[in-house]
Amino acid sequence: MTTRILVLLLAILSAVLSGCMDSNEPERMLYINGVGVDYKDGKYELYAQFISFANTAKSDQPVDPGATQAEVGHAKGKTLDEALFELYHSVDQKVYWGHFNYIVASEDVMVSGKLSPVIDIFIRYHETRYQVWLYTTKDPVQDVLLVRPVLNKSMTLSKLGDPRNSYEQESFVQPLNIRQLLIGLDEPSHEAMIPLISVEENWQSDKGPFKAPVLSGVGVITPTSFKGFISGDKARGIQWMSNNTKRGLVAFDLDSGNRSTVTIDKVKVKIKPVIGKTEVKFDIDVELWATISSVEQDVSTDRIRKEIIKVVEKEIKETYEEALEKNVDIYHLSEKLYRKNVKEWKKYHKDGKLELTEDSIRNLKVRVTKLASDRKSYKETIE
Repeated sequence: MTTRILVLLLAILSAVLSGCMDSNEPERMLYINGVGVDYKDGKYELYAQFISFANTAKSDQPVDPGATQAEVGHAKGKTLDEALFELYHSVDQKVYWGHFNYIVASEDVMVSGKLSPVIDIFIRYHETRYQVWLYTTKDPVQDVLLVRPVLNKSMTLSKLGDPRNSYEQESFVQPLNIRQLLIGLDEPSHEAMIPLISVEENWQSDKGPFKAPVLSGVGVITPTSFKGFISGDKARGIQWMSNNTKRGLVAFDLDSGNRSTVTIDKVKVKIKPVIGKTEVKFDIDVELWATISSVEQDVSTDRIRKEIIKVVEKEIKETYEEALEKNVDIYHLSEKLYRKNVKEWKKYHKDGKLELTEDSIRNLKVRVTKLASDRKSYKETIE
């Protein structure tokens, strides 16, 4: 009797539990890798990049050069939700957001203060994560989404989809994801730097020139406003004021116009608030490890150290002055005081931010504590 009951129970359970009625077949879904958002004439313009995984995990064999890696869908709406559902009207299969990798916001989105609702809609959806990378651009956002990786690599391994990889080699602008953005906006001075992307036709293949994304600076935002872009040479000082910098380049002219370059392998920054009677100033110490990359004339190590210090100090000051014009605390000096002495921070801050001036940096000291060479000599290879 017990055996019969057990067999009957197993039969019932197998009929109920063996089904896959609520599962999704991978080949019957479309996968979103990136999204571009623009804002014009009171409407959101959504650009969604759908990718094929044909080139993923195939580095050991040739990839069909004619295969389509990505296609971009476009829709409009008064809200981003409306634009999304307008896009759904034209898609062939169910859209899966679990591989959603990055957001590109246009200049109009930043200026009009629409970045917050853009982020809000995506982090509320259960398939997306806080590790989505953020970018801004002055170029058309669809152009950014349509650029392909070098050598037709997988779109998931592009500069936008996997920014930490290239940051290890050249640390001009640090990548930023949604989680880091929210943390940055919650800390004094309540500002965050979003990487600025430009599209440039600076690559060539056997089929002709093609475009690629280029990191060209940062866009600075607060919880309530956009403060502007800091780009080009004016943004170079940011990398020398971050302990996260992995690798950078310093170039300088020697005698007779000869050019030398040095690779910076490590940056260690210490910022000390100095409390005065009526104001707060800061002493900054920047320690560098450097490796000589190229030398076009015989030169001493002392001369090289002096030139490195001169260039790095100049770039740090230029970036700071450019940021002051936009009322930006580019080096997060307000946060440094908050961490060191919250009592004094409460006395001097206004809306979580110190009133900074050109004299707020009392002392800036740059030191090259380690100078190495890829070769044993500091002289030219061919004399």
